[in-house]
Amino acid sequence: MTPYVQAYALGQHIYMSADKARRVIDQIRWRSYEEALMILELMPYRTCYSILKLVYSAAANASHNKGLNKANLFICKAEVNESTTMNKFKPRARGRNFKIKKRTCNITIVLKDINLYSLYR
Repeated sequence: MTPYVQAYALGQHIYMSADKARRVIDQIRWRSYEEALMILELMPYRTCYSILKLVYSAAANASHNKGLNKANLFICKAEVNESTTMNKFKPRARGRNFKIKKRTCNITIVLKDINLYSLYR
């Protein structure tokens, strides 16, 4: 696969659990750009807003840097990886503490042009 066919956006250290983000990412993988936008706008999860911003950013990168048409783009790769975990301590009874784990994740969205994808496959 030639690299100029694709454009990507990477979001690092997003404050959400990787499992919650994967639930949304699995719905938009291998969908067209416009269909993915409709799905993300209508889903009721908090993670959709961060993923929607990344899809917009990847499409802007594709049109500005690569000169691709947004109507022909589709999401060929969408992955979520766990990132660092921030630990907080909450005081509990009898002088003990309880660890609260604030999880973060890294999200990668890769868009390809459907016309050029069929040429180089």
